[in-house]
Amino acid sequence: MTRTRHDDDDPAKQKLAESADVLQRQNKEMAESAEQLEEQTVKQTDAADRRTELAANRTVLAAERTYAAWVRTGLAALASGVGAQALLEDVLHEGLTSFAGSVLVLFSAFCFLAAVWREMRPGATPPRPDVRRLPPLLLLALNGFLAFVALAALVGIWTARG
Repeated sequence: MTRTRHDDDDPAKQKLAESADVLQRQNKEMAESAEQLEEQTVKQTDAADRRTELAANRTVLAAERTYAAWVRTGLAALASGVGAQALLEDVLHEGLTSFAGSVLVLFSAFCFLAAVWREMRPGATPPRPDVRRLPPLLLLALNGFLAFVALAALVGIWTARG
């Protein structure tokens, strides 16, 4: 079909052509917007996954700090118990000195056991972290040895009479 000058002058056809052009532009803009939205959704999903991984890493590291605090407290209580026995034997009654040292040493043994318990049973299962947890066998061996030392100190407190 050939166009004549008369067809181009028809205002209804011009408006129809303009509307078609507008619709094509809007269609193209909507397609571009949909692509951008899809890209942003992927980025947000990736960012949310990474935040979850980082939260899991923080959880593991916080558990290790808690473990270290329990062990530190246990070592301080063990040293205090032995020190109390040695320093207070001439100041206080022998039974009271032994009791004070025993309580501190027993508290240290409790701290060593609580450290392992808290590290191995952190509560709800966190998402899979990037950071590796401390090996449970190492925790049991180390804290078992520390608890044994605490109990040996307790025996020493009650059997070593000056």
